[in-house]
Amino acid sequence: MGRDGFDENGSASGGCGTAPAVRPFELDEITIGDLQEGMKSGKYTARALVEKYTARIEEIDKADGGVGLNSVIELNPDAASIADTLDEERKAKGPRGPLHGIPVLIKDNIATGDRMMTTAGSLALVGAKVPKDSFVAVRLRAAGAVILGKTNLSEWANIRSSHSTSGWSGRGGLTRNPYARDRNPCGSSSGTGAGISANLAAVGIGTETDGSIVCPSSSNGLAGIKPTVGLVSRAGIIPIAHSQDTAGPMCRTVRDAAILLGVLTGVDPDDAATSESAGKSQTDYAQFCDPNGLKGARIGVARKYFGFNEAVDALMEQSLDAMKKQGATLVDPADIETFGKFDDTELVVLLYELKTDLNAYLGRLGNSPVHTLKEIIDFNERIRKKRCHGSGRICSSKRRRKVR
Repeated sequence: MGRDGFDENGSASGGCGTAPAVRPFELDEITIGDLQEGMKSGKYTARALVEKYTARIEEIDKADGGVGLNSVIELNPDAASIADTLDEERKAKGPRGPLHGIPVLIKDNIATGDRMMTTAGSLALVGAKVPKDSFVAVRLRAAGAVILGKTNLSEWANIRSSHSTSGWSGRGGLTRNPYARDRNPCGSSSGTGAGISANLAAVGIGTETDGSIVCPSSSNGLAGIKPTVGLVSRAGIIPIAHSQDTAGPMCRTVRDAAILLGVLTGVDPDDAATSESAGKSQTDYAQFCDPNGLKGARIGVARKYFGFNEAVDALMEQSLDAMKKQGATLVDPADIETFGKFDDTELVVLLYELKTDLNAYLGRLGNSPVHTLKEIIDFNERIRKKRCHGSGRICSSKRRRKVR
């Protein structure tokens, strides 16, 4: 049995109520390398891949009739025409690289200067115009990737409230975990996590301040990488805190994540932190995907965090045993004595940076309904009153933050 609603024969399985039947999909678990071989042989075109993934999104992602993962907040209306151009270029010149013609989903806080919106899932930014592509989008387009659409997220990357639900945004609704639709997909890059896990695109990109790539990657069975701050430019990404924000790959295989990371890196004059990676970043991280790479590695085992679930513990023990067999040395236990010690001071830093960084980002937008953090708070208060009036629900005006 696999993801909720999917068994090995493509039949419906359990989860959140009775799951609808889901047809097998020819691109399930396919990798970047597989897709490139398919386009090289003529089995696929970039246009065909866009059409197949778009149809799959319509079939299983939408709440009305499908599995209802609700992971994709918006599709790129220009994706098919972009794919056509890339197909012609492949015929004339060959592929630009490993991402040529590959459909990619990106989180809805990563700016694209096209017909899609960039809202961080907030109704407050609907209609706002970004001045240009984020550096991440620039790098993807230069590599020949097709930005297929934007993914849902925990609104404002989960810093909206300490009472927020992972995977929910006012604009996008609630994202569900494809393995079990009544389980948490984790935030804030929940849409990318669920969408890529469910094979709604080849690869995806999330962002992380504090856990928002690694948590949804873990919960949705993906390989996620949070790069060192400065390796990937933050320019054009709706900010929380410049000392921790970054974008990174979320993929079904480590090799695909390594390929995607190589495309995203580079020095950007709009982000001073990237200057530190000049001459250090790689364009081919996949070269380090060595099957013997664990030999001689020392890996600490934080036993303090075991014990909350017997099934998880059993799986972890299997993983530890596999690492030992591959030549790793386990330091067991290796508990982190300072874990949680700096949470309060981290929060103080994040809140100061949030106000400064977000106000600066909003000030660069055109035709935006909001221009400051205060105006966002006021907007949410007005929306809260409209939603709660006459609903019979208890709607508190107190909204604290939760960092992701």
